[in-house]
Amino acid sequence: MDKWQRRTAYYLLMLTGVMLVYAVIYDYGMSVYESEPETFLHSLQVVVETFTTTGFGSDAPWQTPEMNLLVIIMDTTGVFLIFMALPVLVFPLMEDILSTTVPTTVDDSLTDHVVVCTYTSRADALIAELDAWGVESVILEPDRATAVKLHEDGYDVINADPESTEGLEDAGVERARALVADVSDEVDASIVLAAGEVGGEDLQVVSVVEDPESVSYHRLAGADEVLSPRPLLGRGLASKVTTGISTELGDAIEIGDDFDIAELPIHRKSELVGKTLSESGIREQAGVNVIGAWFDGEFRSPPDPDAELDNGTVLLVTGREDQLQTLKELTLSRVREFRRGETIVVGYGQVGTTVAERLTEAGVSYRVIDLEQKSGVDVVGDALEPDVLHAAGLEEARTVVLTLPDDTTTEFATLVIRDESPETEVVARVTENESVQKMYRAGADYVLSLASVSGRMIASTILEGEDVLSIDQQVDVVRTEAVGLVGQTLEEAQVRKRTGCTVVGVERGGEVITDLGPSFRVEAGDELIVAGTDAGTNRFTELCC
Repeated sequence: MDKWQRRTAYYLLMLTGVMLVYAVIYDYGMSVYESEPETFLHSLQVVVETFTTTGFGSDAPWQTPEMNLLVIIMDTTGVFLIFMALPVLVFPLMEDILSTTVPTTVDDSLTDHVVVCTYTSRADALIAELDAWGVESVILEPDRATAVKLHEDGYDVINADPESTEGLEDAGVERARALVADVSDEVDASIVLAAGEVGGEDLQVVSVVEDPESVSYHRLAGADEVLSPRPLLGRGLASKVTTGISTELGDAIEIGDDFDIAELPIHRKSELVGKTLSESGIREQAGVNVIGAWFDGEFRSPPDPDAELDNGTVLLVTGREDQLQTLKELTLSRVREFRRGETIVVGYGQVGTTVAERLTEAGVSYRVIDLEQKSGVDVVGDALEPDVLHAAGLEEARTVVLTLPDDTTTEFATLVIRDESPETEVVARVTENESVQKMYRAGADYVLSLASVSGRMIASTILEGEDVLSIDQQVDVVRTEAVGLVGQTLEEAQVRKRTGCTVVGVERGGEVITDLGPSFRVEAGDELIVAGTDAGTNRFTELCC
């Protein structure tokens, strides 16, 4: 019996009891005060007529003050009980009838799907990846209000408890290809244990942890894969600092023999700043192919030759290692001063700790700001306060790495830094994908989203057909067969126009072909290497795979 049914039963029981009591009193009063004895059934009829306001009593009028007072009390009681029924029974019932009904189980025909427990910003990125590859998913959300909103927004969701075997069975986990637990380290372990009881033999259980030290516990609980995106995000941010003060190429992705793809941010005081792409002479000086670029957080492929390059521009280029190396030197600042404290790390959680460790390994000096005094923290205070930033050496800092957990705070910190030290580069992490554009508008030079990195990491673990070559970067580079393009030339396929992606290489017969002209024809069995944004590569898989 649910809450509404119990409430209805209690109300009806109380109403019946009150009516019977009044019927006894009325029957007694008619005999004693009015000297007109009635049957008990007649007395009950008068009470019902009075309570329901369908009549004023068939015995009216009454002659004695006692009976009139009794009828007045009955009238008042009846009205009170009737009006009380509206908020207690009628309104909740109407709300249930008019509210959205959220499924509590999946259809029995659903198979080979991914069960996502529960909804987070990381789940959003993952579901987008799964949709692009034609893999069905269902969100198992215990909070009904959240489940209702997700259902109204078009997500496949059921309202059930992911920690219970019943909830997982309702999600069809025994027929699923994978289960992703992404709530908290403790809850995820509980979900993994429950999945071990009801999951099928082929079920892949993936757990996402906040604390890398929890990995062993989740494996002990039965997780097949335990992922920790925050350290990966930290390594990605640190690489932008280390490559920004070094002539080493850094995070290039090998596409074929001596042919790479790389993301190269243009640093402040680089000779490229202020020039358009056509004026920069990048092609002539370095020999690379610029296949895309980020301008203020917006990815353009191909970039407009008249687009002006600034310190917020990130180039996506392909070429030989020596060519990329030449371009790397062009993107660096012409004035390179190396001094103690040239990098400031703001926030010393999992991401900040990883950044600091990578900077130490690279021999880059840095100072750490955090709200709490702990080992490794140099300045204790709020990074939103200019005095705290200056105490960490902001006026001498080349780069500030923001690893704060709150996106709004990160956005405001960027504004403060940009106002106090316009020449200092800002490299930042955000939690939500929606915050990336705002960060670039605030003045950040390079931004990585935890949701995007996590979604790629989980998707690359689950999807056998997707070979994600870049996880901790702004671009997505995937290797996949594109059966929809077989028999077409690249010019006929118009991949860039349709998806915003670029085919940078094709693996055919064990050999990677990188010299791809418009007349290159895709053959059966070819694996295309495609670069673009998450949304772009997702569109590519939807249209071409």
